[in-house]
Amino acid sequence: MKQWISTTLAVAVLAMPAFSQTAEQLMERARLAATLQQADLTGNISGPGGKTNVALFLKGKNIQFQFLENKKWVPFHLRLGGNQFDLFEFKDGKTLRFPNEKLRQPIAGSDLTYEDLSFRFLYWPKPSLLGDERVGPHNCYKIRVNNPGAGGAYSVVYVWVHKEFGAFMKIEGFDRNGTRLKRFEVDGVMKLSDGSYTLKEMTVATMNGDRAASRSKLRFDKPTRTAPGGGPR
Repeated sequence: MKQWISTTLAVAVLAMPAFSQTAEQLMERARLAATLQQADLTGNISGPGGKTNVALFLKGKNIQFQFLENKKWVPFHLRLGGNQFDLFEFKDGKTLRFPNEKLRQPIAGSDLTYEDLSFRFLYWPKPSLLGDERVGPHNCYKIRVNNPGAGGAYSVVYVWVHKEFGAFMKIEGFDRNGTRLKRFEVDGVMKLSDGSYTLKEMTVATMNGDRAASRSKLRFDKPTRTAPGGGPR
């Protein structure tokens, strides 16, 4: 059965020069990509569990995503603005916060969890700018963010932000014991009609020390306009 799972990966990539040097401003640029993105994205996740179609759309100040389960769309959303970074789901007409254990749940047998797909750690407060570091050919700022007690798998996350675009190029998440759990690496971006850039392809690896135990690929097609529930706008 095909599943459509949307994600907030447009948080990652927007072509905006990173003139500001503070960690707060750099992280804000990465987050702004979600609210400024004008086109919905469709694509797929391919990983150990097979290939799964994906989609993303915006609704007001929320990024909404959903997956199809038993022929029924199940919606979720990430609340944007201020210091909000929590995931919510809809049940019986009510909006409920995700339980911590569900944040770690893999999506469709892939290496991405709900926590990963939402990139909620980009909203953690008090980021620290550690300095400059290259990611392949890209000049980046390296930023550290600590979990403020918001649950999930990660205690510390490092984010490498592109100096020119103000977009992340790599993310690594660690648990409270200092074990590296996950690595996200941007493999390609695509230019949109408004001149901005968004994610085209990314590799997400579940780590075993310095080695990848398994990998999944996230790929997006050229942007299209979709509506909640997967239909056209």
